[in-house]
Amino acid sequence: MMNGLARASVRFRPASFVGSFIALLLGAAIITACGALLQTGITAHVEPVRYADSPVVVSGDPYARISYQGSEGTESKQSALPERSRVESALTARIAARPGVAAAVPDLSFPVQAEKKSGALPVLTGRNFSAAALTAPGSSAPAEGHAPRAGEVVLEEAAARAAHLAPGDRVSLAAPGGSGNYVISGLAAAQADGPSVWFADGVAERLSGHPGTVDAIAVKPRDGITTSALAGQVRQAVDGRAEVATGDARGAVEEPALAEGRTVLIGLGGSFGGIAAMTAIFVVIGTIALAIGQRAREFAMLRAVGATPGQIRRTIATEAVILAPAAAALGVLPGLALARWWFGELVDRGAVPGQVSLDIGVLPMLAAVGTSVLAALTAGWVAARRPAKLRPSQALGEAAVEPARPGVTRIVMGLAALAGGGALAGLAARLNGSDAANTALGVVMCFLLAVALLGPLLARLCTSVLGLPLRASAAGAAGSLAADNTRAQARRLASAITPIVMVTAFCGTLIFIQSTIRHASAQNVKVAAVADHVLGSTGPGLPAATAERAARVPGVESATGVLRTGAVYRSGNELSSTTVLGISGDPAKLPKVLDLGVNSGSLSALGSSRDTVALDTSLAESLGVKTGDRVPLWLGDGTKVRPTVVATYERGLGVGQVLMPRAAVARHVSAALDGQVLVSAAPGADPKTVARQLAALSPQATVTDAAGYGVQADRNQELSSWANTVMAAVLGGFAAIAAANTLVMTVLDRRREVGLLRLSGTTHRQVRGMMRWEALLVAASGLLLGSAIAWTTLVPIARGLTGAAPYIPTGTALQLAAGAVLLALAATGLPTRALLRTRPIEAGTARQ
Repeated sequence: MMNGLARASVRFRPASFVGSFIALLLGAAIITACGALLQTGITAHVEPVRYADSPVVVSGDPYARISYQGSEGTESKQSALPERSRVESALTARIAARPGVAAAVPDLSFPVQAEKKSGALPVLTGRNFSAAALTAPGSSAPAEGHAPRAGEVVLEEAAARAAHLAPGDRVSLAAPGGSGNYVISGLAAAQADGPSVWFADGVAERLSGHPGTVDAIAVKPRDGITTSALAGQVRQAVDGRAEVATGDARGAVEEPALAEGRTVLIGLGGSFGGIAAMTAIFVVIGTIALAIGQRAREFAMLRAVGATPGQIRRTIATEAVILAPAAAALGVLPGLALARWWFGELVDRGAVPGQVSLDIGVLPMLAAVGTSVLAALTAGWVAARRPAKLRPSQALGEAAVEPARPGVTRIVMGLAALAGGGALAGLAARLNGSDAANTALGVVMCFLLAVALLGPLLARLCTSVLGLPLRASAAGAAGSLAADNTRAQARRLASAITPIVMVTAFCGTLIFIQSTIRHASAQNVKVAAVADHVLGSTGPGLPAATAERAARVPGVESATGVLRTGAVYRSGNELSSTTVLGISGDPAKLPKVLDLGVNSGSLSALGSSRDTVALDTSLAESLGVKTGDRVPLWLGDGTKVRPTVVATYERGLGVGQVLMPRAAVARHVSAALDGQVLVSAAPGADPKTVARQLAALSPQATVTDAAGYGVQADRNQELSSWANTVMAAVLGGFAAIAAANTLVMTVLDRRREVGLLRLSGTTHRQVRGMMRWEALLVAASGLLLGSAIAWTTLVPIARGLTGAAPYIPTGTALQLAAGAVLLALAATGLPTRALLRTRPIEAGTARQ
């Protein structure tokens, strides 16, 4: 009977379930999108193209790894390396000596730029000629001409024709390992991965900037040797000094950015997906609980006519089971659309390789539906406890009167959540850098849970304080009535305030964390970049010799090359990455172009040895090291080093948190090309003349002032800023819709109250005025509580990341506040107008 009643309620009173349906649908959409990104990160692969005819490929490990003792025994963590991990070229001969190996082909790739006389050539990919057989099996000669010898190159035919070059012509080329003039010995067919130039094997290895190492070794089997047998022989040959890839894993060797792309996808889909799922459950539970609470008279009537507590709970559970799967199923489609857009943006921004495809499987959809059903059942169970446990004789009377305060259990849980949020905020205050930032959403969630549980008490407090001006001002009867209403109906008001708090807290925290980082970075760059000229490049970078050539330009006092790379470090049981600047030239002259605010040690000591490093102060504190200590790091290609800290400095955020001699990092980057050369002009030098001479150093060179350094430093934060903005938009947008949904539900539930006001002579204008003042009280209360949560979260995190207070742009804060106010006014005003269209006698006697 009760199951039939549940089905009848959903069928004949759909308006009562619209709010819950919308919340479930949106929650399922967000969970589906995050699940699709997470699944893609786990299963992401790239089909091998270059190594398609090589069943086994030997490469370096693309991850830094650690092991530690956890609660469940030995656990491990890994972090994607910022550069390509390489293998020793000496392994080629050892692999080739195995009986099942027909050929072991070393493979190299590096950027090559044309110099002045050959400026019509595009940026080329330099390769060793022996690797040409990988894409053209059996080919040992170019399509035209002969294989390159020392001092010769084979050019891709299309690029050569476009530059009006032919065999016998000379070209001037610059590579990470050096520059030179070469004779074109032949032309080769076009490559799938872009225009290429082939060098003799020994020359290619030198020009790559990584003598003694290669990108990978492609292995071909003898007739009758299976892939598994070949892989076994190769593993014996490399003896743990390299990774052996077969199948789809060969594609990851071709595209080293896949490891970082998978990390990004798993981070967004997993970490953000977990927070989004918790938020969705939070909103769904609140919305369903409100909807069930609004039907208190209905359940009271059922108790009065003899329905048992179990029957009440079963009715609500059945409604949830009927409603949740349908809403979640409809939410899957917009969730997939969101996942496609999200994934496409990541590809366009270079965070994920373009060869990766979004993996849309059934698991994210099942997770969305299962989570929605579980949230609906939980909400129904929680909301049904009170009407189910009432005695039949008390049910109708209890339903007609709002409880004076929440139950003891709810208050205790709310205080525990409040204490938990405070404890996390205190912990964040003692942490540094990313460790502090990682606690942000945890702090927000604890405080939001506290607001949800203690909502009636907080709402009564807020409205009592904020309502005082309405009672004493010229707001009139409408304002006074609104103040009294909101104070008397604190439970109903709490349901409306909580989503506003959620919007403010989520958007405020995520947006203002990023604004704080960007502001601190911009300030650091503005103060630190004191170079008179910044030499950049429109290509992949500037050769190492550029800084030396720039230093010889008349009117230049000093020139410092900046090679940008990354490193991985261990903090506790976590692995994190940071920016490394490889500095060339005399480090004692670095302050002439880059004033980092040294607070211990001396940057001039960076030139004493390759085994030295300077650290940003916050990073040094996070690692627990000081000047004179050794700090363990993984360089870009995974090489472990323990350089000595010779200095610490203040202005690392936005500039670079680790400084090392260029010679120490050049062999550990994919392409040892400087991102910039910072130039200090001699006293009295003409800036325009110096800039013109610097620009003439390379056809790809660009010359700006110190602001040019800031532009590149800001681009490094672009992906992080975009990710935080999307998180704020998704979570804030979801919370905003939930807020509007809740406000509409609470207004429509006041049909009887509005009808009685109309019968007592209240005009339309007075009712609308009362509702507007109530909406403003709701918005003000939500903004006040949400801002308090955001500020409490931001202060310790901002100090951990930047050493300063949060930076909150006035324009952004006003837009956020205006959005919350407009949301409250619109979500209150529109349903109020609908109620006022009902005749007073109908509204006053309407059934709830």
